[in-house]
Order: sequence, then C-alpha cells, then structure tokens
Amino acid sequence: MDLKRFEMDHHALRIDLACALRWTARLNMHEAIANHFSVAVSDDGAQFLINPRGRHFSRVTASDLLLVDAHDPHTAERPDAPDPTAWALHSAIHRRHPNARCVLHVHSKFATVLSCLDDPVLPPLDQNCMRFYERVAIDTGFDGMGLGDEAQRVSETIGEHPILLMGQHGVIAAAPSVAQAFDDLYYFERACETYVTALMTGRPLRIAAERVARKTALQWRDDYRGFAEQHLAELRAILDEEEPGYRR
Repeated sequence: MDLKRFEMDHHALRIDLACALRWTARLNMHEAIANHFSVAVSDDGAQFLINPRGRHFSRVTASDLLLVDAHDPHTAERPDAPDPTAWALHSAIHRRHPNARCVLHVHSKFATVLSCLDDPVLPPLDQNCMRFYERVAIDTGFDGMGLGDEAQRVSETIGEHPILLMGQHGVIAAAPSVAQAFDDLYYFERACETYVTALMTGRPLRIAAERVARKTALQWRDDYRGFAEQHLAELRAILDEEEPGYRR
C-alpha cells in the first residue's frame, strides 16, 4: 500500500464527511447530537471514520472524526467510544457490505414521516421520487434502538440498495462515496417532502406508470454521472468561504 496516498485519501475523506455533517445541520436534517455518519478508509470497509458521540453536526471538524474497526469488540470500551447505536449499526453494515463505503443515518422529517405510514412505499410521483424507483429497501421490523439483533437485521435488509427506509425510525443512505451517499440522502428527503405534502392536499395523486418511472430512474443513473461529486464540491466551496474551520 502507498502509505502517503492512503493518508491523503484519508484526509480527503475526513473533509468530505465533515462537510456532509455540517450541511445536514444547515438543512435541518439532523437531530441535535443524535444520528451518525461514517466512511470506510480500508479496502475491506472494516476500518471507518465516524462522528464522535455527543457532538452537534454543526460543530464537527475533520480531525474530530473517530477511526474505528468493525472487527474490534473492544471499541465500545474506549474512552472516546462512539454512540452505542452508531457503533452497532455502522459496524454491522461496513462488515457486511464493503462496497457501501459511506453510510449516513438520519431521522430527517419527511423520510421519517414516510417510515411511520402503514404503507411506507415512495410512489413515482415526481422525478425526484422516480430517481429512487426500485432502489429503496424497507425495514418494517423495528424492535427498539439499533443495537444487537436490530443492527444485524438492518445490515441484511439494506442489501445493495442505496436507501434503507427504517420503519418507525428514519433512513440510511449507503453508497461508494460520501458525495453519492449525501446526494442520495438529500434527494430522497426532497422526494419524501413532495410525497408527504401531496398527501396533505387530500387530492388524488398522479402516479407515473412503471415504464416512465423506470426510464427516469435510469436517466438519473446514466445521464447524470458526476452530479453527486459536483454537488458536494459546491457544498465544500460554500463552507470554505463561510465556515473554513470544518477542515481542521
């Protein structure tokens, strides 16, 4: 392994994840000092960075992020141990899915509302909703905080899906990069907002046909390559001007 390159990539990942945390707070998609983001730094995904316990998203810096190992059973005993739920959920996903390099978990308003409905399926209502057509896993087995068996079930349910809607809990975005995970999380919340707002009108909904929904999802995937990276680059640029301390 090229150690210098590894350290450079490691540093870049810290900056990207700190940026995602800060912007999640700015967009009011956070929940005080709860919720957690992680990004893998080893090839097998087992070693990953995660936000520290009890730190508000709006204050996290690149150097604050904890480096942990999903295979280390003593992590919870560390003086700087991460949140118990964060450790359980993220270590289970990173162990099982090495391609899910970045895992973002929030209780954002509209995704959580959707997760509480008897039918939590997001229909292909607008083009943002169609982006996630056939790309969302749904877990309806909520049985308490994400510890132990709960974490294992969640890691199995998400499979290769970029989004896991956690029934009566919140949402997880998992992707090969911080940029892609944050972009998916952002647009999924926007899609849920549109759907929940449409339901509030009490009027009939115009749902797209499967053919149109599938076509639109493929257009998002194939015709907008690099979109997520451009999105995150713009967010970093804004923070560089307004909150440069996030890079520390």
